[in-house]
Amino acid sequence: MPSQRDRQARVATYIVYAVQGLSFASLLVQVAGLQAKHGLDQGTLTLLLLIVPVFAGVGSVVAGGLAARLGSKPLLRVAQPVVAATVVLTGLVPNVPLLVPVLLLFGLAVGAVDAGINMQGVAVERRYGMQVLNGFHCVWSVFSMAGALWASVAADLPLPVVMAIPMVFAMAGSLYAGRDLCTADEEKTDSAASPVGGSFPWRPIIPLCLAMGFLYIGDAAVSDFNTVLMKDVLAAGPSVIPLAYAAYQAATLAVRLGGDFAARRFGPVAVVRIGGVLATLGFLGVVLAPNQPLGIVAFALTGAGLSVVAPQSFSAAGKLDPAGTGVAIARVNLFNYIGFIVGVALVGGIADAAGLRAGFVAPLVLSAAIIALARGFQPKEAPEPTSA
Repeated sequence: MPSQRDRQARVATYIVYAVQGLSFASLLVQVAGLQAKHGLDQGTLTLLLLIVPVFAGVGSVVAGGLAARLGSKPLLRVAQPVVAATVVLTGLVPNVPLLVPVLLLFGLAVGAVDAGINMQGVAVERRYGMQVLNGFHCVWSVFSMAGALWASVAADLPLPVVMAIPMVFAMAGSLYAGRDLCTADEEKTDSAASPVGGSFPWRPIIPLCLAMGFLYIGDAAVSDFNTVLMKDVLAAGPSVIPLAYAAYQAATLAVRLGGDFAARRFGPVAVVRIGGVLATLGFLGVVLAPNQPLGIVAFALTGAGLSVVAPQSFSAAGKLDPAGTGVAIARVNLFNYIGFIVGVALVGGIADAAGLRAGFVAPLVLSAAIIALARGFQPKEAPEPTSA
């Protein structure tokens, strides 16, 4: 039976997931707007977009080391307000030389936060003794969708204003929730159960890492290029462009609402396999979509399929690290950014050479590979410690 303190930590964790979803979407849905503001061609845009996942990977690695010593709570209390502040600055900076360091700082902070919120989610799941991680990712999706819908409604406002207003709420939520997150002692449940630092074995988490990487290649394609495809390929207007990402997040939310129940009822292997099938069909729809409505539906189907992979990856990683060191979670989260780096470069490179529709063929193929990796999501006992 969860205690009052467990429930308090769960509410705080919901809030930090919500803040991260809102912050991330508030930047991503403005890629086309930032491209137009700074007069960027597709190649330059791709290079700028690579800054975020490269430095987010660094932030995730640093977060893993710090959390193993201090816990993820102090990490989040510092890094999450930085994410909100850099989103505001992204909309304000007048030129590319100033945009680059802002994106660098955003990447470092967002990587630390992504790792930290999932450490908190796994800690709460462990304390509750049942799968609850999908619920946190649901909240992320709700507020990510809200960020996209706000951008659609406020399309006529100046770009800095559109990006800044949601960040007022993000900053307030982060500061409020930070005090009630799980402490380092509450995250760690059995210090003898799992290795720490570099001694944690890679082999049990390789399928989780690969699936996470393939997921985020697909997510990078959607997040970074959906607005460009809607605008340049399907000729959508400013109020319609954000609807593709909103549909992606809405479908993600709809599936995640039942994700914890489905994982308990059918097991993570079946859930991830079905997700891989849906994502593959969704990307096929993006490649072939003849008009805006079908393009939006295809992005929604893609979201439905990809949505199950991240929660199941972190949940499985948490089972492999019952001591709550955060090492397994940080390593799996690293492949979030490896996937983004590869996704931006791969999709952007193919788009430059053969058109944006052709660029979405790569995540189509890799989504199909997730089906084969699903067997690695079967819960197993924690690995034995290995010598450093």
